[in-house]
Amino acid sequence: MSDKHYDALPKAHTTYANIVKSLLPIGNGGKVSRDQLPQSTYYVDDLHIDQENLDDYRKICGFADDGKVPATYFSVLSQTLQMNMMVKEPFPFAMLGLVHVDNSVTQYRPIGERETVAMSVTFDNLRDHAQGQQFDFVTIVKSEEEVIWEGTSTYLSRSKKPSSKDKKSAPRPVMVKPEVNEEGVHSIFEVPEDIGRRYAFVSGDFNLIHLHPLSARAFGFPKAIAHGMWSKAKCLALMGDLPDAYTIDVSFKLPIFLPAEVELIAEPVAQLTNVDDTCEFGLYSSKNNKPHLAGVVTLKSDSK
Repeated sequence: MSDKHYDALPKAHTTYANIVKSLLPIGNGGKVSRDQLPQSTYYVDDLHIDQENLDDYRKICGFADDGKVPATYFSVLSQTLQMNMMVKEPFPFAMLGLVHVDNSVTQYRPIGERETVAMSVTFDNLRDHAQGQQFDFVTIVKSEEEVIWEGTSTYLSRSKKPSSKDKKSAPRPVMVKPEVNEEGVHSIFEVPEDIGRRYAFVSGDFNLIHLHPLSARAFGFPKAIAHGMWSKAKCLALMGDLPDAYTIDVSFKLPIFLPAEVELIAEPVAQLTNVDDTCEFGLYSSKNNKPHLAGVVTLKSDSK
């Protein structure tokens, strides 16, 4: 096991100085078993929010400047730890070209932008998929010893043949665009061609599939695609006032090829009145109704 403690979040440029290593499996002379993930946890023991970065994040995603940390923001902050773990540990997959397929975050109470918290990130749950292999990054945020936020980010490493025929992820069900509910949220908006580059500078996620058509084509995409976590955050920002404690689960469906026009359809948040009540939402192409994102918000208890 290789655990590492940081006094502050690593700077993105210090990680990207070594990013070329992720183009091939690293460690053991480039021969790393795909049957296991590194047994590693990386920590930031005293995490202070960078106010300028948080302000930029709010602006690009559409969140209000209300003194609270948006529920999706810690997923963004955890990515610098994730990148360091993939570069510094014997990580079995090429980092560039990984596809973010699912994301779940739970906020157990509102978190103030001036709070000092502790963050940890761990590899977890390696499994086969019809298109390759999937794995999770699990992030936990604590205030003293209280868990106040946790999240799971699921990534796909694509390959022609999965390493095993057992325990493959099930195919995703077809997602049909629902009728617009007058009591819910219905919003059509433009996704500009440069959103991937702009969001990369805010989030630190410079995966080449998001930056330019030429770099995206190297990984099988005809155009650059929007970051999944930007689209999730944008939906959340448009859905209105959410409760103090909730989980937001999202599956990323078809990529948003940039530029694009998309349509958010969401059930009313006001229906979240009892623990485990849910509110479903989806993001679709406004031109052909194909799904980009499917999500559900679940009301939680304000304690972990």
